[in-house]
Amino acid sequence: MNKPLLLSLSLAAFITLPAPAAEPIQLFNGKDLSDWNGDEKWFRVEDGAIVAGSLKEKIPHNYFLATDKKYHDFELTCKVKTLSNPPGSKINGGIQIRSVRVPNDTEMIGFQADIGTGVWGALYDESRRRKFLTKKPAAELLEKLIKKEEWNDYRIVCKDNHIQIFVNGEKLTDYKEDDEEIAVAKGHIALQVHKAPHPIEIHYKDLVLTPLGK
Repeated sequence: MNKPLLLSLSLAAFITLPAPAAEPIQLFNGKDLSDWNGDEKWFRVEDGAIVAGSLKEKIPHNYFLATDKKYHDFELTCKVKTLSNPPGSKINGGIQIRSVRVPNDTEMIGFQADIGTGVWGALYDESRRRKFLTKKPAAELLEKLIKKEEWNDYRIVCKDNHIQIFVNGEKLTDYKEDDEEIAVAKGHIALQVHKAPHPIEIHYKDLVLTPLGK
């Protein structure tokens, strides 16, 4: 065996190959609510989508459909469509991340990536600090960006203390959490439909989560 080949073999012993990329996880099978938990009066499956709320009756409280599993660092993509009765009425909902249920209540505690009139793509701290953690996007931008009563692309990137939210390819939130205890906490992902004075529905489909990091 010649010296160059021996050297190559020696160097190879010290080379660490990059870890394979994590496989995407289909959070919703398009058929039923397996691996999710919530009040099935307000959550159902229609045409391959999870439908939150109702266009026939008012929603009395905030309700959440949560994953059975907890997640920390990930990229989540999905499609979202909002409807109201009468059409054009105010709508509110969102996607909870790193969140937990409040015992004996319909609420959840944690970050919420907002969906709805005037708040698309904003980050709210649900049942904890109870405030928006970032400035809400400008009304003029949302008017151009959001497809009313049609499917919108929603993307959340959550890594360490950094959270980014994109809607139809536009970055609307870029937030870093200063509280280390909050930043390291795992939690559930949940789909919210908000209490409203009129019937509303929020449709969610194509929910895909890709784990990030170790």
